[in-house]
Amino acid sequence: MHSATTPPFYQLLTFRPKLQSFQSTTPTLLYSPTMSSLSGVGIRAKPLFASVNPSSSSSSSPLAGDDGFVTLIEYLGKGGGIGVNDDLVVLIDHLQYACKRIAALVASPFHHTIGKQTGLAHTPNTLSNRDAPKPLDLISNEMILSSLTKSGKVAVMASEETDLPTWISDDGPRLEELDNLPTEEKALLNSLQTGNRLIAAGYVLYSSATILCITFGSGTHAFTLDRSTGDFILTNPNIKIPPRGQIYSVNDARYFDWPEGLRKYIDTVRQGKGRYPKKYSARYICSLVADLHRTLLYGGVAMNPRDHLRLVYEANPLSFIVEQAGGRGSDGKSRILSLQPVKLHQRLPLFLGSLEDMEELESYGDVQQKVNPGYEV
Repeated sequence: MHSATTPPFYQLLTFRPKLQSFQSTTPTLLYSPTMSSLSGVGIRAKPLFASVNPSSSSSSSPLAGDDGFVTLIEYLGKGGGIGVNDDLVVLIDHLQYACKRIAALVASPFHHTIGKQTGLAHTPNTLSNRDAPKPLDLISNEMILSSLTKSGKVAVMASEETDLPTWISDDGPRLEELDNLPTEEKALLNSLQTGNRLIAAGYVLYSSATILCITFGSGTHAFTLDRSTGDFILTNPNIKIPPRGQIYSVNDARYFDWPEGLRKYIDTVRQGKGRYPKKYSARYICSLVADLHRTLLYGGVAMNPRDHLRLVYEANPLSFIVEQAGGRGSDGKSRILSLQPVKLHQRLPLFLGSLEDMEELESYGDVQQKVNPGYEV
């Protein structure tokens, strides 16, 4: 569904609607086709926040209406997203519609029968069994693709659910210097842009509440779906992740597979012997967006030290969101948004969190897990 100022056009949208049984999210990326200093949009439903006032509500916002609330589209229309133009508003309106459809599907007591009803239960794919798309993933992918196509504002979409990017329209904003290339090559090269060109990013968290967390390059904001009206309402404006937290999120079951630096960091902070003299606690849901959402609100670090998360449509948008909230996204050595993708589904370790916690973690050096026993990828 992270993220910079919005130029007149945005060109690529990527996401991964990886839906889980009780919650999920949708990341989305929008890239500027021209300015390398800009960043973009991410929203995700697997893989759509903390500090100054994490519980602040939209009622205190100067953009709020007479009822004390402001919807996502009202927020954009009233200048809440600095530099957001009409084209991006149209795109976000279509995208939020798809997210509402997915939310209704996730909430349905019958969604577990989708595979049998649609014949998608045994859809072949080239991914590992661990990452094989579920029927709900594939249907969500089609819902988002349909909304993006109808918006008329997107040239190409990249997704975990397809091996190659989907070229949507020659009329959508794109890297015009690539127009003379074959469609497949043009779609791929448009997709392989660095995260520092993102102009907006977001994710959707589907649970007891449906939360859309989004940035347009001027702060990170959370909107909660009001099921009575069908509107996304601003509930957490200007989220600021605390500079330091007391929680780390990682799969502790893989402790003995970790490199020495990562084991030493975790051992140190949970004993309260790190730079912050308090004992850290572990909180791990095994849902990237859910763990990140908590980290944005309360601080700390959410991580997967293996070469597992995808740079283009997972690490980039989530790092943009975190940076716009005052945190940092890293592969354990380098800033995520500075990395140049070379493959669409390129994987890497991912560490997201509070600035001071991230600086301390990176200081241990050896935190990237290079051996993955028991994993196919």
